[in-house]
Amino acid sequence: MDKFENFTGIVCPLDRANVDTDAIIPKQFLKSIQRTGFGPNLFDEWRYLDQGEPGKDNRNRPRNPDFVLNDPRYRDARILLTRENFGCGSSREHAPWALADFGFRVLIAPSFAEIFYNNCFKNGILPIRLPPVEIGYLFSVADGPEALRIAVDLPRQILELSVGERLGFAVDPFRKHCLLEGLDDIGLTMEHIDEIRAYEDRRRTLGPWLFPGNGLEAA
Repeated sequence: MDKFENFTGIVCPLDRANVDTDAIIPKQFLKSIQRTGFGPNLFDEWRYLDQGEPGKDNRNRPRNPDFVLNDPRYRDARILLTRENFGCGSSREHAPWALADFGFRVLIAPSFAEIFYNNCFKNGILPIRLPPVEIGYLFSVADGPEALRIAVDLPRQILELSVGERLGFAVDPFRKHCLLEGLDDIGLTMEHIDEIRAYEDRRRTLGPWLFPGNGLEAA
């Protein structure tokens, strides 16, 4: 997982509450267990006017002109601003995979579904909870003639808005450490590789019959 360093991006204002994981990445695209390749079908049923299917060439599909990601101001957005309970529904990890593959590194909302919230950190996405009044302010400035840009300073936990404001945010210290160091569950495990190898060596000494190829297998 890439380290999360100071990050600046355009904000896409998705003014919807209770966005579930099937809206983020529809069920027909869940056949793959790879983490990549889902970005073109992010919010598929909202972005396009036809039915999306795996393997379909998205370049020639008719786009919904009323969906915010198809607005020229937000096509290069890397920060998603949305409403409460984002990521509700099923616990599929494909939802943060699709958001990350599209290019979103930061999500800002009043609240997130808990499993989705945890999955974001494990996939290099920073989900930020802000009070509703601050979310309302961000929507008011993000929907202007020029796209809002935000510089995200994770070490200092500060958002610097292109309109001149600063907002602070909270984040769990352990999750912050993992993002800054680029540690997912595998990375955290590999930090203890020496202890793991020492344990395996002890197991081979104390119970050699548990390991194939040592000539002690059961007949």
